[in-house]
Amino acid sequence: MKNLFDVSDKVIVVTGGGGVLCGAMAEYLGAAGAKTAVLDLNLAAAGKIADGIKAGGGRAIAVECNVLDKKSITAAEKVVTAELGDIDILINGAGGNKKEATTSPDMSFFDLPSEAIRFVFDLNFLGTLLPTQVFGRRMVESGEGVILNVSSMNAFRPLTKIAAYSAAKAAVSNFTQWLAVHVCQNYSKDIRVNAIAPGFFLTEQNRFLLTDETTGELTNRGRTIIEHTPMGRFGKAEDLMGTVAWLLSDAAKFVTGVVVPVDGGFCAFSGV
Repeated sequence: MKNLFDVSDKVIVVTGGGGVLCGAMAEYLGAAGAKTAVLDLNLAAAGKIADGIKAGGGRAIAVECNVLDKKSITAAEKVVTAELGDIDILINGAGGNKKEATTSPDMSFFDLPSEAIRFVFDLNFLGTLLPTQVFGRRMVESGEGVILNVSSMNAFRPLTKIAAYSAAKAAVSNFTQWLAVHVCQNYSKDIRVNAIAPGFFLTEQNRFLLTDETTGELTNRGRTIIEHTPMGRFGKAEDLMGTVAWLLSDAAKFVTGVVVPVDGGFCAFSGV
């Protein structure tokens, strides 16, 4: 059973690796023996995660990368390959929302600025597609690999206020399924593409919606989410790790094209 979930010595790239959730994934995989490349636009944040992995005896590097710039991704890919070897696994974790693309009493839907909407859509969708083009090419050359995208509960059930983010994550889910079929039919049946869809986890991108910026108390939206999550809490980063380990390992060798909710029952609850 242990060998079934083994990722030791795999070269794993994590985009958005300096963030809360993807940083925790990188740390978990590093502790599990993977050779981990932590990619982030914020090199200092990526470096902190990589340093933590190395301090625990793992092997990791931090690489600056803009997932919206193909030249930047290509440069990062060359660094990873030179220092760690051929890439086995790609986690497309870069993404997030933007306050300016969120409706509020001060911002109606009709006034949402197009540049803010475009930023959110590009970051989540193109920020998944472009790294896949660069790192996925190596997988096609070797004939095997795993791609794990990060979708969201918003892709299953659009949430109020965040029109751009919900639409962008729905695109990520759709792209995950499309790509899983495409690579099997055109390149290799040993390249798998899946996604996780986290429920509500407190991150820097959504904290302003779920907690009061001055008191730290839950907002009305935050309380509503807890009331509609049967497990009665926000997710913790470690709650993702079992699903991530399964989808990245040979334990999911016949699993491709799925989007797995990790949401404490939120999607299953009708509200009554």
